[in-house]
Amino acid sequence: MAQATNPVAQQRRLRTELRRARDRANRTQRDVAEELDWSTSKIIRIETGAVNISTTDLRALLAFYGEPAERIAELVEVAKASRQQAWWDKYKGKLSKELSALLELESATSLIRQFQTLVIPGLLQTEDYAREILRLYSREDELDFKVKTRLERQRLVLEEGGPKAFFVIDEAALRRWVGGPAVFRAQLEHLKELNRRPAVSIQVLTFDKGVHRGIRGNFEVFEFPDDQDHVVYLEWPSGVQVIQNDTAQASNFVEIFLELEGLAEPSDRLDAVIDRLLEEVPR
Repeated sequence: MAQATNPVAQQRRLRTELRRARDRANRTQRDVAEELDWSTSKIIRIETGAVNISTTDLRALLAFYGEPAERIAELVEVAKASRQQAWWDKYKGKLSKELSALLELESATSLIRQFQTLVIPGLLQTEDYAREILRLYSREDELDFKVKTRLERQRLVLEEGGPKAFFVIDEAALRRWVGGPAVFRAQLEHLKELNRRPAVSIQVLTFDKGVHRGIRGNFEVFEFPDDQDHVVYLEWPSGVQVIQNDTAQASNFVEIFLELEGLAEPSDRLDAVIDRLLEEVPR
């Protein structure tokens, strides 16, 4: 999704710019609270994105930091854009907290790194494959909605102008038949098509590479424009964990992903790997 029209990306940009402006002014959160007669917790909530900031408060805050008039006007426009609706807002009552968090990350990111062990990543699934997977975790009356949401995620993340996306998939996921031979064949061919997109890279970590540091489970690492922070999204059998504002942990997952990338077959060999696997799938 284009960053300039994405409210979540604009929210993140505003938070980052406010922290940077405070650093440039050499002010603490306590300094701001005392000068503007705000509570310190209000400053913290604004800088973490827990609450929106009004344009009046934003102008006062930036003036206190000594930002020039043109910069203040620019960030006021960013704040206005950040209050627009995201595409999934119309589904708020139907989305889980975990899925909402994932949608926010995907919509604001400039680069995704994902490692998947047992099934094809959701962003790369065909509609029929996704339906078979989601059927395991859904009531019949919500299945169509979940499939539709997954396809919408794919369209927005993988469209032209979207983030760069790097995937490493364990061979186990490419050997697990989902939905029968026809569905599975179509899924493997779909991976080959997606891998031809300029911003997408798909690699397979083949069985002959043995054990590796990704064996503990799936993870995604998100990078953001003009922001040094990484966010890690973990899926465990017990639920989802999001790691943010923890540079050490995030860097460790980036290191693991790069290690897995180095072990996996290069992306330009994906067709050969998949064609070999397709020989075992009945027509």
